[in-house]
Parts: sequence; C-alpha cells; structure tokens
Amino acid sequence: FLMERKTRVKINRKEIMVAKLRKSCSCTPQKLKNFLMDFFPVLRWLPKYRCREYIWGDIMSGLVIGIILVPQAIAYSLLAGLKPIYSLYTSFFANIIYFLMGTSRHVSVGIFSLISLMVGQVVDRELLLAGFDLNDDAPPASGDGSLQNDNLSNTTAFNLTIAGINAECGKECYAIGIATALTFMAGVYQVLMGIFRLGFVSMYLSESVLDGFATGASLTILTAQVKYLIGIKIPRSQGHGMLVITWINIFRNISQANLCDVITSAICIVVLVTAKEIGDRYKHKLKFPLPTELVIIVVATLVSHYGKLNEVYASSVSGAIPTGFIPPKVPEFNLMLRVALDALPLAIVSFVFTVSLSEMFAKKYAYTIRANQEMFAVGFCNIIPSFFHSFATSAALAKTLVKTSTGCQTQISGVISAMVVLLVLLFLAPLFYSLQKCVLACIIIVSLRGALRKFRDVPARYYVNKVDTLVWVVTMSASALVSTEIGLLVGIVFSMLCIIVRTQRPRTALLGQIQDTSFYEDDLEYENLSTVPKVKIFRFEAPLYYANRNYFLKSLYRLTNLDPNLEAAQRKKYEKKEKQHLKKGNHKTANGLGIGETTLQLVPKQIDFQALVVDCSSISFLDTTGVNTLKEILKDYKNLNISVLLACCNPSVIDSLKRGGYFGKDFGCMQEMLFYSVHNAVLFAKDQK
Repeated sequence: FLMERKTRVKINRKEIMVAKLRKSCSCTPQKLKNFLMDFFPVLRWLPKYRCREYIWGDIMSGLVIGIILVPQAIAYSLLAGLKPIYSLYTSFFANIIYFLMGTSRHVSVGIFSLISLMVGQVVDRELLLAGFDLNDDAPPASGDGSLQNDNLSNTTAFNLTIAGINAECGKECYAIGIATALTFMAGVYQVLMGIFRLGFVSMYLSESVLDGFATGASLTILTAQVKYLIGIKIPRSQGHGMLVITWINIFRNISQANLCDVITSAICIVVLVTAKEIGDRYKHKLKFPLPTELVIIVVATLVSHYGKLNEVYASSVSGAIPTGFIPPKVPEFNLMLRVALDALPLAIVSFVFTVSLSEMFAKKYAYTIRANQEMFAVGFCNIIPSFFHSFATSAALAKTLVKTSTGCQTQISGVISAMVVLLVLLFLAPLFYSLQKCVLACIIIVSLRGALRKFRDVPARYYVNKVDTLVWVVTMSASALVSTEIGLLVGIVFSMLCIIVRTQRPRTALLGQIQDTSFYEDDLEYENLSTVPKVKIFRFEAPLYYANRNYFLKSLYRLTNLDPNLEAAQRKKYEKKEKQHLKKGNHKTANGLGIGETTLQLVPKQIDFQALVVDCSSISFLDTTGVNTLKEILKDYKNLNISVLLACCNPSVIDSLKRGGYFGKDFGCMQEMLFYSVHNAVLFAKDQK
C-alpha cells in the first residue's frame, strides 16, 4: 500500500519576515519592560527571592568562594603574565556583572586557568614584539599602573597615542593594555554572536575536543609553573613547541635551582594534595570545603616575611600589590587590531565553558537557562571590566562545584564573593608583598588535578569509543606540543574529519531473516539467520552523497558478488563473438558448443538472485549524486532482469527521489518500487515471476 502524504501549506516567508521585523521594531511600554527583564534577569528573580530559605546558603557559599578566589586570583596572574591586582579586579567585576545578567543560579564566573593561559600567551607574544624583556624578576613598576606612570627601567618604552597625546608606556602598562584590548574584542565577538544567534558554533566543540583541549592546556600550565617551583630563572618561551622548549631550558638550568623554593614547594604541594584528598573523601561530612589555599598563603606569607626569604635566600616574591581602583581607561583601538584574531578562540572557549556548565547545573537542579542570554552575560563580563583593567573571564567547574556543595541558591552568593574580593582590594592586598611565587605555582598545579586525571580515563574512554579517544589524544597533543589556539583548531577540524570519514566508509551489510519473524538483520553479526531465496537485502548505514558514492557501489557489488556493468560487458562480448560465428556459417559457438547450448554460456557465472532490496532506514538524506547513484543501479540491474526495491525510506529521501525522477514522470510505478518495510519488499519480490 502507498501512504498518502499530507498537503503542505505554502509559507510566505516574505510576509513572515516583515511581520517579525514589525514586531521587533515596535516599541511599547510592555515590550520595553520585557526587554529589560530579559536582558537583566535579576529583575525577574530578585523580587521573588525567598530570603529566609536562601540567604544563609548564599552567604556561606559566597564567603567560601570569596576565600578561594583571592589566592587563585593572585596565583593565576602568573599565567596571564600580569600583576596580581588585575586578577583581583577581574574577579570582582565578573561576579557583579554576571549577578545582573546571568541566567544560571549556580555557576561561578570569574578568573579561569585556561582563559588566563590564553591571555598570557598573547600578552607575552606582544611584549616580545614590542621589545620588552619577559623576565619576571625585572624591577617592578612604581606607579599606579596607568600608562603615564609606569617605570621605564624594563628595557623598551612603547609609544601609545592617548587622547591625541603621545605617551610612553613601560612593560606593565603595555601588558595590561594588550590584555584589556584582547578582552574587549572577545566580549564584542560574544555579544555579536548573541545578536546573530550564533550559539550553534559551540556544537562543533565536542566533549572529546573540550577535554583534550583542557588536558593539553593543563600540561602547558604545569610546564610554565615548574620554573617557579624550583626557583630558576629561564626566559618565558613563546610560539609553537613552547612545552618542549621550556622543559629543555629547565633541565639545562636545573643546577641553578633555589633550595628554599624547592623545599617550600614540596611542603606546599604535600599539604595541598593531602587536604584535597581528605576533602574529597569526607566531603559528605564536611559542611564546606577546607580553605587550604588561604591557610597556605597566610602561613607562607608570614614565614617569608619574618624569615626574610627574599633577602636571605633570593626567593622570588609577589611584590607590591596596590590598594584601591585604578581610574578606568578605554582599551587602545590600535592594540585591538593587533589581537582581533586571537580574541576569536578566546571568545568561543569562554562561551562554551560557561554555557556547558550552566546547562549542566540547570539540568541537575531542574530549572532552565537561556543560552543566548548567557552569551550576552559573558560578553559583557568581558566588555565592561576591560575598561577597569581586567582581563577575560569564564565559568569555572571547580568553583561552581564548591558553590553548590556549600548551599548556593542564587547569584546573591556571587555578590558576597565580590565583597570579599573588594575587602582585599581596599585593605588587605599589600599584606601579600612577601608571598613567594613558588607558593602560587603550587596552588595552580594542584588545581589542575581534575584535568590531569583525564589520563586515567583513557582506557575506559577507548573501550567506549575508539574514535573519540583518538580525537582526545590528537587535541591534547596539539594543544600541549604546538599551542592552545592551534590545538583547539586541530581538535575541531580532526573531529569533523572523523565524522566525514565515518560517513565515507560506513558499515554495510547483507541482511538475513530472523526465523519465523518479519525482521531482518546483519548476516555476519548474528547466528541462525536464514537467507531469502532469489533476494538480496543490502543495508547502507549512512547518508548517500557525493563523498561515499563509490564506496556504496563497491560495497554493493562486493556483497552481492555481482558487478552489473562488468556482467553486461561480458554478455555483450559473448554476443558479439556469437554473431561473428553465425555470419561465418559456423554452427558451433565461440566456446565450441552448439547454438542450443549457447544460452548457458552467455553468463560466465550463475546469478543467484532476481531482486535487490535496499534497506534505506539508515540513509538520512540524498544529494543529487546519491539520487543519480540509485537511478544508475536501477538501470544497470534492470538490464540483467534484476528488480531494485527500496525499503524504509524517510520522507526526505522520498522527496529527493521524486524530484530526481527516480519513479518516472507520473510516479506510476512508485508503489512497485518503494516499500515501507523490508518484509513487504521481500514478499513483493517473491511474488514476482
């Protein structure tokens, strides 16, 4: 039977577009109110805030995250190649802006190790191009961090035009200028992606690509911190192969290791890892996680200050951290042009991590987020802080897990965390002057445990899916051995190539009938399947398009053991020889047989089927080449008196076949060529003479 298709109502797309434009361009008080409430979700949920139910959980989680944020912000400034004060600014502004614009109740947005690394790589590259020395122990700037008040003792002074005045800029202000320009451009990209609804870009970053990228970047982060752990002074490597070059320099200079830094690092790592393991083991009994990082920083600062580790043992310290806020400044337009390309992968990675975490926790706690609004939120978390000497931000998994485990209910906790950071910014920052850099490196390295543990999951990942494991290995290797940006690009391209290859060479099978049923399965995969006499059932498990056309035909000919073109050519060859013999009056054929016996010899081998059923259940679409391929096999097998029947075609495939003329002009033979199940096609083939 032939099912009747529904008649589609023609849609006037022009009228729909005009109606949408009128609706979007109209301005009414209610629409303006809805726009503001959508753009600032805090206006929707804050009036409904259940103070008695939520407040204590938000305060507790906010305090804990604030306590964790301070040491992490100071530590991650090493990754970004910037002074600690800028990391504190970033943590403060990101929490406030996401509180106003974010739709997730739980994610912690702020400074993130991978984003800090990507910012630091761009900053280091531009500093080198400008002629600055990347030595971390160069004399610190004595000014307030503005462009006009920077110490020029660190080699080159770079000229920038500010409000029409040519001003000289030293290393520190040029570094933060690059970082703010990069952050501004990343935010602009994210807002534009939100306006044009380009969130689908994140779909091309699979879980394997993201995990591989995070693990490869973690290896790069770990490598960059080793010199601080052992207190050696080596140049900060730049460009491709940074990981290998850095390790070569480390081993060349290992004899210069600072014994004080080595001992401090060993003690800090043992304490931090032990505390983390205890926290993980007894987390169900602890009401909030142990503030180990804060305790380590406080104790290490006191020991360094009173033990005079910098003066006596030449241990590298953080240096002066000013209090208060530096006056806001517009990011330099000329610098934006230099880093515009670098900002694109930064924008995508920042958005993907934020949205994926938001969706994960929204699903866990049964509420919804708006991915497009998240794009705007993280975009403005980059644009606005860039005017206040901050750099790029993203949601971070570790802090978000801590936030939820300590009772977080809403983004009020983010405001509490911002207040803790503000307290440090206004009053406590100078107290960290004597904090050793090796302690900060220990905090960074221990925070990478989660990403580095992915290596333990490789066997399980390989067991589940070998292709995904290969994507993970390639992305991780490229991110670590080449660069993070190249690694991300390689991961995306390689994962797409894997998909293309899997559709180019998909599984193919001849099907047999499950005994006493109307179902059919792969004859090579299952036992006790019965073959259908005079019928071959072929299944192709992929879309049929230009890239896999040849593989489709080769697989069909190989499994059916019949190439219709070759068979037709051989028949023509025999017929031609027979005609030549008959013209000569020879009653014997070319094979030395009588004319009556010729019929058996025209075909070199016996064809054991009279119908070919193509199971199209796995063919999701056909392009023009795919339609022509099916028309070709229909014609070729028809010349051998073999009928071709299609089964289980979806409506899209049927429409493509109709438009391609597969069923003829009037579709008269359609019900004899198309069937809604394999079994119906087999029954029809059996009834044929």
